Amino acid sequence: MPSLAGKVAIVTGASRGIGRAIALKLASNGASVTVNYAGNTAKAQEVVAEITQQGGQALPVQADISQVAEIKRLFDQTIEKFGKVDILINNAGIVIYQPITEVTESDFDQLVAVNIKGTYFACQQAAQRMAEGGRIINFSSSTTAMMLPTYSAYVATKGAVEQITRVLAKELGTKKITVNAVSPGPTDTELFRDGKTEEQINRLAQMAALGKLGDAQEIADVVAFLASDEARWITGQNIRVNGGIA
Repeated sequence: MPSLAGKVAIVTGASRGIGRAIALKLASNGASVTVNYAGNTAKAQEVVAEITQQGGQALPVQADISQVAEIKRLFDQTIEKFGKVDILINNAGIVIYQPITEVTESDFDQLVAVNIKGTYFACQQAAQRMAEGGRIINFSSSTTAMMLPTYSAYVATKGAVEQITRVLAKELGTKKITVNAVSPGPTDTELFRDGKTEEQINRLAQMAALGKLGDAQEIADVVAFLASDEARWITGQNIRVNGGIA
């Protein structure tokens, strides 16, 4: 298994779903983990408790990543507790499924604030505070390569994340900081199932070459690899972790 002993990671949106699986995986590989969450304190505390029960170190930090001051506080509290930041996982995100005729300005602004602004300014803090050899892993989506009705606003934000990733890989390469994106396909989480019928879920599952939904652990395994020294020669890439969906 890749060793992250001595490393410190921030995982945004880590109280449930893919973020939770990532936090647990990084901790099991030896990293100290800041478990960021927006509002569900109980769920975040459950993740922290599971990590500490397994002998790891974890810190829960409530922060709204759509606010730059909150992102700064997230980094401040992590460094105060653990002394540094080596790994940033920009997992937090929101999704709105609406045809373009029904997307409101408020909907669009909210998507941009969390998915683009939050990712961008978390990367800025990492660029300012990480030592050489750090890892930034952003989250896009395999839906950017698909033509799914009602996804237009969401994929616009995730396309932006992919471009931010490419440019920052070049910009931060002089500090040996790698910057990559992970793009899950349909993954069986509470967020994914919200608002979908079983028929819709089954149809999306069958679009994958492997004939099923992904699970959060499958995404977390790839993230842990990208965070490890074994992935030191991978940067500026978008890894589609999707079971061959098309």
